[in-house]
Parts: sequence; C-alpha cells; structure tokens
Amino acid sequence: MALTATLRYNGNLECELIHQRSGAQIITDAPVDNKGRGSAFSPTDLVTAAAASCIITTLGIAAQSRGWIFDGTEMEIVKTMANDPRRIAAIDIDIRFSQNFSDDDKNAIKRIAMNCPVMLSLHPDVKKNVRFYFPDGSEMNG
Repeated sequence: MALTATLRYNGNLECELIHQRSGAQIITDAPVDNKGRGSAFSPTDLVTAAAASCIITTLGIAAQSRGWIFDGTEMEIVKTMANDPRRIAAIDIDIRFSQNFSDDDKNAIKRIAMNCPVMLSLHPDVKKNVRFYFPDGSEMNG
C-alpha cells in the first residue's frame, strides 16, 4: 500500500498533515470548546468537511457520464458534538445547486450523495442531515 499522508505534531494541539502524492498541507488545531485555539480546522471539522467534499466529488464523477453540471454548487456544513464520549453527534449539510435537474435526476443525485464513501464510513449513530436545494425552488431531504 502507498503512503497516504504524514503528520507532524507541532505542539499546542496543532498538527501538520502532508498529502504524500501532492504535497498539499493541512494544519489542524483543537476546537476552542476542547482546549484549542480554533486557529484551523479541528479533526472533527475535517470529518464533516470530508463528508461534504465526498458528496460533491462523487456527484462530479457521476456527472461525467450523465451530463450533469455542478459548477457553482455551494454547501454549508454544521457539526454538532456530543459528550460522554465526545464525538460527532450530527452533520448537517445544505447543498445549493446552481442548475436545475429533472425529478429522476434529483432522485439519483440524492441516492448517489447519501452513498458516497465517507457518508457510508460514518458510524450509524451519527445523524446525517443532508438537504438538497434546487434553483426551481424544490427541496429534498437525504
């Protein structure tokens, strides 16, 4: 197996991750509600951001063979934490599409989004609230 990333702990709850193939870097910090400064994404922020990124990436892959266009699509992500044990309790993702789609395509988009690898990897106790908003005013819940 190829090395995915390396991590260096910089102290003060800060980590530096380096993606091996691209050299891209991510800095993380603990959140302010857990002794951090909140100066960067927290590890749990990255999980929720990864879920959103995975959804649109998986949709983008499907778009290549279906003629869908997702350019300009925007997403808002809200993470809710639980305690005892401390964990992600819920992820709320609002997806605002820039293009309209047929009803059949909307249903396929929902199915593909909810079955992206990150969403499927999350513990079943994590509430996954995904809402889809389309320019024609229609909405769907995932």
